[in-house]
Amino acid sequence: MQDSTFSLKNFLEIPYDRLEEMNLKAKEKQQVTDPELLEKQYRLYLQKEKRIKAVTLCFTDIEGRFHMLDYDKKYLLESASNLTFDGSSVRGFTALRESDLRLDIDWTSIVYLPSDVFGSGKVIMFAEALNRDKSPYQSDFRSQLKLYTKKLKEKQGITVYTAPEIEGFLVKDVGAEQSFDEDVGFNLISTGGYYHSLPLDTLKKFIDASAEAQRAMGFKNEKDHPEVAPSQFELNFGYAEAVRVCDQIQLYKLVCRQIANNMGLTATFLPKPIVGINGSGMHMNFSLSKNGKNIFYAENGQDNLSELAWDFISKILNHSGEICLVFNPSVNAYRRLDPRFEAPNQIKVSPVDRGSMIRIPAGNEKTSRIEVRSVSPDANPYLVLFTIIKIGLEGKKSSRRKGTRERLRFLPGTIYDAIRLFKASDFISKILGEDNKQKYLSFKEEAADRSPKKLGRKVKTSEIIYHHEVTNQVLWNNF
Repeated sequence: MQDSTFSLKNFLEIPYDRLEEMNLKAKEKQQVTDPELLEKQYRLYLQKEKRIKAVTLCFTDIEGRFHMLDYDKKYLLESASNLTFDGSSVRGFTALRESDLRLDIDWTSIVYLPSDVFGSGKVIMFAEALNRDKSPYQSDFRSQLKLYTKKLKEKQGITVYTAPEIEGFLVKDVGAEQSFDEDVGFNLISTGGYYHSLPLDTLKKFIDASAEAQRAMGFKNEKDHPEVAPSQFELNFGYAEAVRVCDQIQLYKLVCRQIANNMGLTATFLPKPIVGINGSGMHMNFSLSKNGKNIFYAENGQDNLSELAWDFISKILNHSGEICLVFNPSVNAYRRLDPRFEAPNQIKVSPVDRGSMIRIPAGNEKTSRIEVRSVSPDANPYLVLFTIIKIGLEGKKSSRRKGTRERLRFLPGTIYDAIRLFKASDFISKILGEDNKQKYLSFKEEAADRSPKKLGRKVKTSEIIYHHEVTNQVLWNNF
């Protein structure tokens, strides 16, 4: 008779305190260690650690959908230079005629995982999509952002830093998005708000579990709390370089979704899942550093911002209409841009008005930054930051003379208006490339065509089940 106390499986499970130490050390190495040396170190680690069974590789398509592939550890170590996948089977990647793509592992991106969220015996790494000839694939914006920020650092000594504020909702039942019915809507799990949740209510338990997992993954969480709307949450993590922050955004949403699922609930990052209350945003706090100094700061500058920072602001405001589709990529996102609920839909900058698309938080020499508030949580973070940096450095400033008053302008009120401005923009073609522009545009037009042109007062089933982040892909073929 078999001994019931003997486990047939012996896969790696690391305590949370040790996990945090390992992940923080890995983040430090990213900054100071040669990538080739890190690859050797992590290869050796995987070879020696017998309790790791698989490596999860992640990549992101042009719309921001997060994809994961589990590779057997031994196979990955032997075949890392020749990993391929069928890009035509991934919505948002290649056409059928150009289906074969390669994956290039970013060995510096390793994250050790909490086994109660991801399963035991796994680590996760990010990968970039390559063409058959191993050149960077143009629609992989992690790759594009990485190349652009690397060039900035090498040629101008500039490092891009950012910190997101990502809001979401916790709603009842597993798969609440996939089974959405507009006559029923989402069911909230709490009626509390910003400071009103009981310490052990469902929302707080979810926030605590998500924050614990993220801290263990090296996120350096700063503040975790319910948000203004009932059942809404926000978990803030520390400033870091642009590419790493985008990686963390994708993992943040994945962790929240899995923990909610474990609790029999759904974590949704739809911008406006429920009318009549505040929606969810992904505010992007952003600054540039050179030689260790924050070059967005100026002691005597207006609001303590440098001329460079004000140039950035001017360019983003000037191009705000044509980039709105990048920042707000779904039908549902335009419900959020409603001025009655602190919506950042005004094309202006302000240190105090939260209706402005750009805010200037109070800061000092270290923390001075701009906060782009008009980004929705379902946007592709790599594409958003790539666009912000490109516009800030290569865009056109407003031609309005300083001191003259300008009538208040607003961001597009529907995805149709945003599509029209995006389509007509020669500047978008320049910064994203014409092929990427047309590919992205085609996906947004498809989603828009599946929903009524007028938003109305009720969230429609079509704007949820055809949303790019809702894993209901079979429905696209049944439309």
